[in-house]
Amino acid sequence: MKFTIVDAQMRKDEEGALVGSTVFEVEGHKAAYEITFYSKKGKEWDYSLNYAKESGIEAEFLSVDAKLEEDDEWFDELLEAAQSKLAE
Repeated sequence: MKFTIVDAQMRKDEEGALVGSTVFEVEGHKAAYEITFYSKKGKEWDYSLNYAKESGIEAEFLSVDAKLEEDDEWFDELLEAAQSKLAE
């Protein structure tokens, strides 16, 4: 499974926590996805996976969610895309 990053962003909220997201498309999937990230200190990350725009096929969504859980490289690449947009 290959993906292409469409857009990414990250900022610090009023309490200094990092909040960001990366929009990406997976080869052969109907819909684009958006993964949102949250970290109080930039070390441990919470994330949420959603459709970027319109809903897609549930089985495809579940396969992407499973891939994120299993493949640290996927997660790290999506996170790094968002982190690269952080304005210091």
